[in-house]
Amino acid sequence: MFSVAPTGFDARVRPVTSRQNALVKDLRGAFARCALTPGGCLAIESPRMIEEAIRSGIKIEAVFFAESAAATSTRLLPQFSKQSQLLMLPDDVFAGAVNTETPQGVAALVRLPSTSMEDMFSAELPLILVAAGIQDPGNLGTLLRSAEAFGAHGVIVGDASVSHFNPKVVRAAAGSLFRLPIVRISLANAVAALRGRGLRLLATSSHSGEPLPRADLKQGVAVLIGNEGAGLSREIMSSMDGTFVIPHSVRVESLNAGMAASIVLYEAARQRQSFLSASLPAPVVPSKELGGIKT
Repeated sequence: MFSVAPTGFDARVRPVTSRQNALVKDLRGAFARCALTPGGCLAIESPRMIEEAIRSGIKIEAVFFAESAAATSTRLLPQFSKQSQLLMLPDDVFAGAVNTETPQGVAALVRLPSTSMEDMFSAELPLILVAAGIQDPGNLGTLLRSAEAFGAHGVIVGDASVSHFNPKVVRAAAGSLFRLPIVRISLANAVAALRGRGLRLLATSSHSGEPLPRADLKQGVAVLIGNEGAGLSREIMSSMDGTFVIPHSVRVESLNAGMAASIVLYEAARQRQSFLSASLPAPVVPSKELGGIKT
């Protein structure tokens, strides 16, 4: 045990030895429940994730250092504002609070920006991805990361999908969770809301529909990515405006949900870039004078 922070730590770092400390309990509970704390904070872990949070400009409520991580964590200290609480924990207390089997010695509670479906509809031609029953955290995290990378305006996580606060989802999303509008509502309510906004509803299918390159993804559209095994229910499929398939080798039975979402988003970005380029007026090329002759 210790009563003062080890040499090299900022004077603001407060030693905490009790597992019953309120912030330690919040950290442990958020990781265990795959949910926000009662105060609305997300638990994250590792220097990389915390640096992503800092770069994203989100509020860092509390930072937790393992005692053995003094050397590797010192570089992070100057990046925290005076409003962030900084705590140092014994290694066993830290390990009991975080999610990974081999902790990297630093974790934090951060406050995500408040988002709603209205944020997704602010674009002129919204591109929205709907996770409809995705169970694998890695797939959902990949979907979120690709959604940001290829310009989606938001992601709706259906009620049957894994929580986007799951630590494995947070890690796989690699920071996109901090910047992308994400809401979790029932799939039925999502379909109704999207339909009410006039968006076309399209769904991926493993066996029927038009090839992806022929699908029109240039206008306001919501794309539903179904469960890894069962896909979308018949009821939801019957409410779609269309389905499409991703062409691939017949020797491969299907693509996982994260990979399928990435390919669809890339195609949407490609179509939209071509559409916008064609819609813009031709650039005016300044005339040049060569030897007194205007060209």
